[in-house]
Amino acid sequence: MDKKFNPFKMAQQQFDEIAEKLSLDQGTRQFLRNPQKEMHFSIPVKMDDGTTQVFQGFRIQHNSARGPHKGGIRFHPQETVDTVRALSTWMTWKCAVVDIPLGGGKGGVICDPHNLSNREQEQICRGFIRAIAKDIGPLVDVPAPDVMTNPQHMVWMMDEYEKIMGGKFPGVITGKPVGMGGSLGRTEATGYGVMYTVREALKAMGIDIKTTTASFQGFGNVSQYAIDLFQQYGGKAVCVSCWDQADQKSYSFIKESGINLQELLKITDKFGGINKAKAVELGYKVSDGNDWLIQDVDILVPAALENQIHGENVNSISKRVKLIAEGANGPTTPEADKVIHERGIFVIPDFLANAGGVTCSYFEQVQGNMNYFWSKEEVLSKLDDAMTKAFTAVYDLSKRKNLFMRDAAYMISISRVAEASKNRGWV
Repeated sequence: MDKKFNPFKMAQQQFDEIAEKLSLDQGTRQFLRNPQKEMHFSIPVKMDDGTTQVFQGFRIQHNSARGPHKGGIRFHPQETVDTVRALSTWMTWKCAVVDIPLGGGKGGVICDPHNLSNREQEQICRGFIRAIAKDIGPLVDVPAPDVMTNPQHMVWMMDEYEKIMGGKFPGVITGKPVGMGGSLGRTEATGYGVMYTVREALKAMGIDIKTTTASFQGFGNVSQYAIDLFQQYGGKAVCVSCWDQADQKSYSFIKESGINLQELLKITDKFGGINKAKAVELGYKVSDGNDWLIQDVDILVPAALENQIHGENVNSISKRVKLIAEGANGPTTPEADKVIHERGIFVIPDFLANAGGVTCSYFEQVQGNMNYFWSKEEVLSKLDDAMTKAFTAVYDLSKRKNLFMRDAAYMISISRVAEASKNRGWV
């Protein structure tokens, strides 16, 4: 991760530009550009070898004017408090742009699950909840999985919360397994949501999705399901990149005739790492991890981490690219954004494109709180409806006021959160 890059400064810069355009008063600006509350804590864990290791954890609550804080918990060796602050801020705008009654929050632990046993991971999960139990809850702050966390982690966290609180609270956390208060359709939700917005964008651009090719960065949950739905719609995915844990670097896997999702999934580990040797046997060209960006395709889908399209590599994007759908949070820096804008590439901004996950998390929370669960078809139909409405609102505003899609999305979200904060008498 680029040490000079500060995601929170980027999130604040994006906010400041829109606050200026909206002529927000100084008090509202000060309030919305910083989190309402931050929790920093240590999680001591007795390791399998008998030693004690202390892990640093964070839960940051950006804004709750529109409803309880909502946002994932990520386990990552390079996690920083500024990353969590930025993600928490983006969650506020994400919930607002899809118009669900939630605010923004985010959590993280500096650790690498690749090098931890299941028991050690469970102890981190339970320690994380013990540190913040009094500050979360179905009506206060609802965590969820994120990078390198999964449904099993969420069950351990829910179980620890219920032990502390002495009751059953399935609505305290989302992303749980089905049968343990989880929602059908949740695993598909973020990736499918990205493709619902891609479908609508291509319609607006007058392009038939069946004629398009795409390159994807990342091969985790988001990318896998985005590719799945893209192929169902008739599009052709020709490249996917992923992180290789053994080599500690990323690789791109390219097949001009179109990748076969099912065959790739069979040679992929639980962290989204593809076996290089087996991929070569299957006819894939394996190249540098950054090559996903330079593919001669119509659509780019960054679906990994922040700061992936920046000033130094933005000019290597093929002239053929017409659309960038940000499956990841904060993948494009403001510097790169200007170049993309000048080139006339249509961008579906991160907090709109990947809002399918939090929308379905909201559905899971609702189902958990009322103890009544919907069919997968019903969940995905509601998700499609919510994402399509959100895209249409942003697109219409961008057309009406001649705005870049990111600016239009920010205007809608920041206005909604500012108005809720004013209505409550907070600012």
